[in-house]
Amino acid sequence: MKRAAMIMLVALASCTDSSDTLVPDHMVVGDAIPEALSEAPGDATVGRMIFVERDRGHCVLCHRVSGLDATFQGDVGPDLSDVGARLSPGQIRLRIVDASRLNADTVMPPYHRTHDLHQVAPEYADKPVLAAQEIEHLVAYLSGLEG
Repeated sequence: MKRAAMIMLVALASCTDSSDTLVPDHMVVGDAIPEALSEAPGDATVGRMIFVERDRGHCVLCHRVSGLDATFQGDVGPDLSDVGARLSPGQIRLRIVDASRLNADTVMPPYHRTHDLHQVAPEYADKPVLAAQEIEHLVAYLSGLEG
């Protein structure tokens, strides 16, 4: 009886509920998400606004981009002035979606994940920070930064 219960517990634990995973594992190939998350292409101009705006991505809090007219640019994360020359759009996409898939110790927050989060305000529970189309706008902007 105990053995049967243990087998059932292990089986249940190994099952993942894909309904709470916005980007399932099969979409991740190596260190990238090669396929776009939305059908509409990203707009680099909108992506730049998301990068800077406090109420959206606010990426400038941690990252710097040379020539970007932003009041404050952080230095916690890497300089992204040439990220488009260093990473493919798919690699950029994965890092925005959930950098912890590459580095469990990263301080970069997951912008398109709703599970396994802590200290989330009730009004933001079960919602990603950025929608799929917003991720694509950011990818379009960042992919164009080639130093």
